[in-house]
Amino acid sequence: MFQLGDTLVSEQLFEQSFTCDIHACKGACCVEGEAGAPLELDEIEQLQKHWQEVKPHLTKAGIAAIEVQGVATQNAFKEWETPLIDGKACAYINYNESGIAQCGIEQANQAAATHLEKPISCHLYPVRVKNYSAFVAVNYHEWSICAPGCALGSELKRPLYQFVQQALVRKFGQAWYNALHTAAQEFGAKNKD
Repeated sequence: MFQLGDTLVSEQLFEQSFTCDIHACKGACCVEGEAGAPLELDEIEQLQKHWQEVKPHLTKAGIAAIEVQGVATQNAFKEWETPLIDGKACAYINYNESGIAQCGIEQANQAAATHLEKPISCHLYPVRVKNYSAFVAVNYHEWSICAPGCALGSELKRPLYQFVQQALVRKFGQAWYNALHTAAQEFGAKNKD
């Protein structure tokens, strides 16, 4: 770990190669697991405000889940996350003609139905951000369903932090990302020796 402003960043963002291979995994990170995607408070407000614009881009099961559970749910730790369909898939998904899970929020955005972007935790994945009282932890979340993404990243020689560049800039700003990139170059030079 190293410190960058008020963030503690794992070196795995430099060490791990990654490029999402959506055709191999079919969007499994939106379907598998035991919890919804983490949500920030302002994202919940925006989901409430833009629910009618997002709704047409979801599955019937997703709409039903949100109508019962609300646009967000709280877990046992009082953290907000997306609701799930029958305890599995994110309620905000839909599927394309190839059976690949897609974010309905993102689909609504691309259709110009709303300016709302998909949750930052989804945009960052497989990077996870955790807020603590004194700092923000930025870590790689290793999950076997992302093995094709690791393989493709290795083939393309693309480190994880570069794959999630747009999301990191969205979350922390361009200056933070520039400092991260400099740290990555220094880390790479140091580890060549």
